[in-house]
Amino acid sequence: MGRYRYLGSFSGIQSSLYYGPILLECRVSTSEDRQFEVSKSWRSTVNSAELFRTRSLLRTSQFSLYLSLRIDSSFQWYSERNPQIIKRAVVPIPSIPHHLVGSSILALGPKIYVIGGSVNDIPSNNVWIFDCRFNKWEIGPKMRAAREFSAAGEWNGKIFVMGGCNVDNWARSINWAEAFDSNTGLWAAVPSAIELRDKWMHASAMIGSKFYAMADRGGVVYDVGTGEWGNVPKRLDLGWRGRAAVVDNVLYCYDYLGKIRGYDVEKDVWKELRGVDKGLPKFLCSSTMVNLDGKLCVLWEGKGNGKEVDIMCAEIEVKRDVDGGLSGTILRLEVILVVPKGASISHCLAVEF
Repeated sequence: MGRYRYLGSFSGIQSSLYYGPILLECRVSTSEDRQFEVSKSWRSTVNSAELFRTRSLLRTSQFSLYLSLRIDSSFQWYSERNPQIIKRAVVPIPSIPHHLVGSSILALGPKIYVIGGSVNDIPSNNVWIFDCRFNKWEIGPKMRAAREFSAAGEWNGKIFVMGGCNVDNWARSINWAEAFDSNTGLWAAVPSAIELRDKWMHASAMIGSKFYAMADRGGVVYDVGTGEWGNVPKRLDLGWRGRAAVVDNVLYCYDYLGKIRGYDVEKDVWKELRGVDKGLPKFLCSSTMVNLDGKLCVLWEGKGNGKEVDIMCAEIEVKRDVDGGLSGTILRLEVILVVPKGASISHCLAVEF
């Protein structure tokens, strides 16, 4: 595991790290006049994928909320200050170096991936990666095809993207869908039928091993386990509005009346989420949802004071009732950020690290 050396005494912040059968507990000083130095091999171990997987299996990792807001003509990123405090709050973090339109954004482990998008109306095959452990952006492996407004989902350490590109030549056609292996850092084409290839995607979700991507008319579903393609069920297509979130294999979004509903993929039916009407507004404008460590987290722009707008957040515990219905309990409801009027939520992510 490597050797380590420290200069000065330990005091201040306590940190526990679990690696295999060994639990290391150390106290690291926050004073500028004291230093804590570790070897490169130990630092590599602390930040390794193996340690992250171990902590995740042991449930010692934690989930934090990350937001991307459109303010004026730019995008500003925010992260949750400390998920363990009673009152949730977010603070600014470095923004992506380039202004991209129509990117697909998702989280995989402790990293946020910003996939494709256009710069000056020209689609890009770039992938920007934000490592939440170090608050740092870096350019990742490029896709095989340039994209904007594509669909993206994650399954077992792989990122799947589809659509968002013209299929006017052989190279773009064969790479209409592709997958990124986070272990090897390589992109590979995913075989797909020509009749399924729509250009624009406006929503996507991974339900179990099936990747659902919604196009302007209808959509496609890809089983990442079997490699089979199909069409999105009509009932799901008609009821899906805005940005959705999947909790316990139920897809949640809001309906045309502004109420939260859940889609049961096994029974092909939409069900109203009971028990939350009195605590939440009618989401007649866009809201954003995310699975935050098994809870349904809903964010929206509140009223504010005229010149500013409140970013609201509700954390909801959802469950299946004995009668087959869905019910929710609001655990937290609070203002997490105040921004200038006109700002809007672009993306919301739950990052584990």
